[in-house]
Amino acid sequence: MDLFEAIESRRSIRAYTGEDVSEEDVRRLIDAARKAPSAGNIQPWEFIVVRKPEIKRKLASAALNQTFIEEAPVVIVVCADTEKSWRGYGSRGAELYCIQDTAAAIENLLLASCALGLGACWVGAFHEEGVRKALEIPEGVRPVAIIPVGHPAERPKPRPKRPLEEIIHYERY
Repeated sequence: MDLFEAIESRRSIRAYTGEDVSEEDVRRLIDAARKAPSAGNIQPWEFIVVRKPEIKRKLASAALNQTFIEEAPVVIVVCADTEKSWRGYGSRGAELYCIQDTAAAIENLLLASCALGLGACWVGAFHEEGVRKALEIPEGVRPVAIIPVGHPAERPKPRPKRPLEEIIHYERY
């Protein structure tokens, strides 16, 4: 799939068929994610792959009971190693750069998912402590997103986007 086609056709998918996602596809998704740019090439991301129903249930609960999370065959939790970013850039690295870096990795993962014919959804609404506890995430590593992945059982219509004329601004001379 062409990159612009993936950008145009990517949707947040919250319903999945019963078909499993292969380990090869999971590795391809994470490989695409890890190729994102990062401040100073620190690459502060960590990816936790979840397939166990009881862990997915805990994640759904921590995510304000978004039950579609536990219905996905695989869930990838993207985390930022804030300590690693702190060592490179101090507080700005720990508070901002590691979030920007993982966000870039997440977008790569979402586009790769679309290109593979899979559906995924970026879930950011969750209680960090609940996710941390469910996955035994150590201090210094922050969960940034929960990404359920599966074969789509829905085809949502495109959401409205602001027009270019409204968002492009040029400097003044």
